[in-house]
Amino acid sequence: MPSRPAPANPAASTISRRSLSELTIEDQRAFSRLPLYRALKSVLIRDGYTFRVLSPPSWDRALVLNLTYWSAAEGGDVLAGRRIAADVVTHVAWHHLAHKALGVAKGGPSVRSLFLGESIASAFDVYLMGHLLRVSPEASFLATQVPAFAEVARNAGMRAPAFERLLGELAADPEGAFSDLRTLLMDASLSLFESADVESAAAVFAGLEHRRFAPLLHHYELSTWVLHARAHGRDVADRRATRIDEALRTTPAIDWLVEHWLAPGDD
Repeated sequence: MPSRPAPANPAASTISRRSLSELTIEDQRAFSRLPLYRALKSVLIRDGYTFRVLSPPSWDRALVLNLTYWSAAEGGDVLAGRRIAADVVTHVAWHHLAHKALGVAKGGPSVRSLFLGESIASAFDVYLMGHLLRVSPEASFLATQVPAFAEVARNAGMRAPAFERLLGELAADPEGAFSDLRTLLMDASLSLFESADVESAAAVFAGLEHRRFAPLLHHYELSTWVLHARAHGRDVADRRATRIDEALRTTPAIDWLVEHWLAPGDD
């Protein structure tokens, strides 16, 4: 006698694909005043990028799925519901552009390409923060990220007056802040990947302490980046990623990315 199907579980999560136009973008009014936001948003719309949306919404579950199973090749970042923060839109767009520029060779992405895409997407935080401090100080992004940055900096030994000066530097030169942080994140992640034990990894952090944004390093999921690269990246030479990294170090990084990765019609 055939067995009965198990009754449906009303609490079980389902995942649907949604385009950006089907989502509510939080903080968009503030971000619309920023250079590049509209261009990055339009890239996702133009390319038909879709997100995975959990139902019922579960922020904790979405976080685990993103941190553990995220892949630039597959796209489709997991959202807890049909709402997305404007800064997440830019983060996803940079990862998407990096994947388009670097591609994935047979056998999987290189370690350097993984870290390059992550360093660009993550360092864009300080670019956003610098511009928002000048033109949209009421932005929700600042209300959450400035305290988060302040706590990490304080734990690293940075006093409040020094942190205030750092915020002033972000507002005065968001583009320069992006360049410095991106380079630091790239150097840190590559060196940590190459570290064989705790002592060598600790030496990496000690060697980076003189860098301007070193107090902010632990704001970023460096351990997740390194573990993901060890699990999914190929430790091989990647001339394309190396050339791009070198270009971003020797020219104004934002200008280079706009010229080479953002089409003229994207704004």
